[in-house]
Amino acid sequence: MKLLTRRAALSAAAVAASSLLIAGPASTQTVEMRASHQWKQGTDARDRALRILVDEAVKRSPDLKVRIYPGLSLNIKTVAQYDALQSGSLDMSVYPLVYATGKVPEYSITILPGTVGNLAEAAKLKKSAFRDKLQAIANKDGVHILTWWWTPGGFASKTREIAAPETVKGLSMRAADPIYEVMLKSVGASIQSMPSSEVYSAMQSGVLDSLLTSAETFVSMRLYEQAKNITIGGDYTMFMLLQPVLVSKKTWDKLTPAQKAALEAGAAASEKFFDGVQDEAVKAAEEAFKKAGAKVRPLTKAEYDEWVALAKKTSWPEFENKSADAKELLKLLLTDLGR
Repeated sequence: MKLLTRRAALSAAAVAASSLLIAGPASTQTVEMRASHQWKQGTDARDRALRILVDEAVKRSPDLKVRIYPGLSLNIKTVAQYDALQSGSLDMSVYPLVYATGKVPEYSITILPGTVGNLAEAAKLKKSAFRDKLQAIANKDGVHILTWWWTPGGFASKTREIAAPETVKGLSMRAADPIYEVMLKSVGASIQSMPSSEVYSAMQSGVLDSLLTSAETFVSMRLYEQAKNITIGGDYTMFMLLQPVLVSKKTWDKLTPAQKAALEAGAAASEKFFDGVQDEAVKAAEEAFKKAGAKVRPLTKAEYDEWVALAKKTSWPEFENKSADAKELLKLLLTDLGR
């Protein structure tokens, strides 16, 4: 009996040692990831910031291997990248959450008009209950929000200056989000829905008279070649959009704690860069439109206040009625902004 007991103990020890040997290499094995986005390499800050994120992460965890596919070069269409993240067939994407509001209506909070009015307010939300709630909703839907990149922007138009709400009456517009569109429709605009990768051709063909988009996109998509008016700059804007790096939850959950920490450190470095260049992006858009002969102006405080008042009557109730989560998100957002 003693011999059998000893043999059993030795056998159990051998199995345990074998398990340790298997687990050890697995924890440090190379993880290959693919990251995709719709913007041009090198010129758009979203591409540049993603490369900073990856470089910094790989320095800390060399077992991470991330290949970046800019300009939709991975042949996954813009909106469909969210589906690919959910399934795990794509690991990372720079993805405006508003593109996925058909699946998660609560994502409209990331562009809800009259809430986040500038970069300083966006920065207040970096560590907030609002962000935690948004992350929980995203995680439940199969994605992880890695970065906190917000882009300011504005209105551009082929036909007239856009100022107070009544100036959009009769225009064919693109706003990128159905809740935002409720506000525009209330003052007589008609709506065309499309990702920003399609707006140049839509402006060129006359499908669009006007649009809202980020300063980065105004320049990287050369929209100054089509629009004759731009409303951008100033202290507040009606276009502030969260455009984070998303990671597939299936990919994220497979990473080791060290690999996650490396990506989070890379994300922090990318945020520092990204936040620092957004004022420059606004100025670059202003200069590009001026050079092209367009009229450039900011919203006045009075005009901004008119838009916010309209948003509170139209888009905000529409958003709150989507779900209990939507109502909680807006409450947390306003609280975290001190309103």
